[in-house]
Amino acid sequence: MVSVRLDAGANRATLARSVRLFSAFRHEGGAPERFYDLLARDTVAQLRAYADLDGATVVDVGTGSGFFARALERAGAHCAGVDPDVGELSAHGSPGPNTVLASGLALPFRTGAADVCFSSNVLEHVPRPWRMAGEMVRVTRPGGTVYLSFTNWLSPWGGHETSPWHYLGGHRAARWYERRHGRPPKNRYGSSLHPVSVAGALAWARRRDDVDVLDVLPRYHPGWARGVVRVPVLREVATWNLVLVLRKRAVAGGGP
Repeated sequence: MVSVRLDAGANRATLARSVRLFSAFRHEGGAPERFYDLLARDTVAQLRAYADLDGATVVDVGTGSGFFARALERAGAHCAGVDPDVGELSAHGSPGPNTVLASGLALPFRTGAADVCFSSNVLEHVPRPWRMAGEMVRVTRPGGTVYLSFTNWLSPWGGHETSPWHYLGGHRAARWYERRHGRPPKNRYGSSLHPVSVAGALAWARRRDDVDVLDVLPRYHPGWARGVVRVPVLREVATWNLVLVLRKRAVAGGGP
């Protein structure tokens, strides 16, 4: 596999950008539209460094309320959203016209159907994350792009609303949350939240013989901090959220 960065100027990873994203993230619970609108616009700018979105067919895996799908459409892409949860699809209005109720573990698209397969903050919520990642590669055409972003378990936000108590164990963090709030967390460890690691993502990508790695980077960090993903152990805590960008090779086969 070859690591390549195509157009670093397409989305300048400045400190000011990181401050905006982290500041908006602090209000995710109370004002999710503010955060996800900003993140969607930022992500589309980031994705443009690796793929031409004008007229591209994009599959958005785990589309939820469609923030990313709408941003991709505004960028000129033809986007199909996939999500298995009706509640997530309708949480902020009616689902978009090209939304499919289906699982990311068995995407309802033919092999090679998409120019770009995209997923943001979904991988840690599926019980077989690398099967979903493999499905994303399958539906991408040879020469197409896979953009996969997730919150790694040992990051400060790895336990989602149970953070930082997840460092003491996922089940213990869930019990602490329920005692404090009188209700179980939305993201239940072992059920709807799973421990996915940066090392696991890199190992999965290296096992594939049908993809090249275009980039691996901490999603929210300034450009000068991207080197943390190269440092074992440190990267699991310091990355916060990993972006893995792949280019599908024109070969048969592929890892599990």
